[in-house]
Amino acid sequence: MLSDYQSLFQVRLANYDDIPTIMSITREAFIKYRQMAGTEKLAALDETYNDVKKDINTKIVLLALSDGEPVGSVRVEVFPDKTAYLSRFAVKVTSQNNGIGKSIMNLVDRIMMKKGVTQISLHTGAKITSLIRFYYGRGFYIDSTDKSRGYTRALLIKEYPHKEC
Repeated sequence: MLSDYQSLFQVRLANYDDIPTIMSITREAFIKYRQMAGTEKLAALDETYNDVKKDINTKIVLLALSDGEPVGSVRVEVFPDKTAYLSRFAVKVTSQNNGIGKSIMNLVDRIMMKKGVTQISLHTGAKITSLIRFYYGRGFYIDSTDKSRGYTRALLIKEYPHKEC
């Protein structure tokens, strides 16, 4: 019975055909984020088609589907020093709090470990308790905060165990 429900979620690599959908999901989620963070300007809301296309070419861009409908996305840049930076993590407002974010992050973790990444970092609004709690539940911790973008942002880090050869 449970396996019937597990097949409802799918997370896959995004392609160019997904760009309008990714832009829509990101915009919706970041409008809510902007309100929660108490800021006016967010770079995520000024993205163009070509910005997303460039990310698909240079980063790992994942798209989550629920019953075939796109409901979330994330972008991860892996650097030569085996660290990574997660950005534009977004789940449609109507699909939040039902496991989609966890599913996306679980796949990110598997990809990072397979690539030998030692740590992944991200920024999020330090005053947005629900996001801080979500990331803590995924193994992240707050490394520092800053106000360079006009609101208090927390730099969160998750360390991956590295295998000894």
